[in-house]
Amino acid sequence: MPSPFPGMDPYLEHTWPGVHARLIVYASDQLQVQLPSDLRADVEQRVLLEEMAGVEQAYRPDVYVVEHGQPRPHAPSAGGVAVAEPFVVHLDPDEVFQRYIDIVDAATGNQVITTIEFLSPTNKLPGAGQDKFRRKQEETLRSRVSIVEIDLVRAGSRVLMVRSDRIPPSHRTTYQVCSRRGWRPNDVEVYRAPLRERLPVIPIPLREADRDVTLDLQSLIDLAYRNGRYDSIDYSVDPTPPFDPPDAAWADALLREQRRR
Repeated sequence: MPSPFPGMDPYLEHTWPGVHARLIVYASDQLQVQLPSDLRADVEQRVLLEEMAGVEQAYRPDVYVVEHGQPRPHAPSAGGVAVAEPFVVHLDPDEVFQRYIDIVDAATGNQVITTIEFLSPTNKLPGAGQDKFRRKQEETLRSRVSIVEIDLVRAGSRVLMVRSDRIPPSHRTTYQVCSRRGWRPNDVEVYRAPLRERLPVIPIPLREADRDVTLDLQSLIDLAYRNGRYDSIDYSVDPTPPFDPPDAAWADALLREQRRR
């Protein structure tokens, strides 16, 4: 069963980490088939750790080790030699993963051409996640890298590259997309994404001599909703954050019409 909402489903914020991960992968796949042969869309990841002393660090792992199945109860060996077993002290750090997409040029040693961010609540609420996002945003804006910021969450405050008071009321929508082309650093393109409409298809800038590729945001949300089996969402309760009164009345009528409430 598809989402009852015509565009972004605000109830997906309840499970945003999973939705966000799907959007990143699906967007990367959608872009990959459109890119010139010398460009590639890479999924990148920042890891934020809040340690016991309260010191926060960010790093990008060089090697990922994943576990499949249950750990073996006996000591491992390497070439017939027993490997020492440690005494494990569990520090229990809080980890926050922030994923984004970089389009890189393989011919220039994987130079970043365009970076694409799907914002998360961790970017929009005070804390380490917002600080790291702001620093990356500032670094990118000082470069000739193109940047696309896609805000599909209502929680928190706007942290897009252009202040809300610089955007005309016609484009101050519930959701928002901003794009800056690296060769036009003083111009920011703003795209409308209202709650009550389908999400737009947006152009993604590459190099100045390249034609834009496109990203169909609605198809990404529809795919994430279907593959994540989010039709089990309980629409009888209000979302978090709550709607303002006009949107609450509209959403209630929509959900009742589709027998989801």
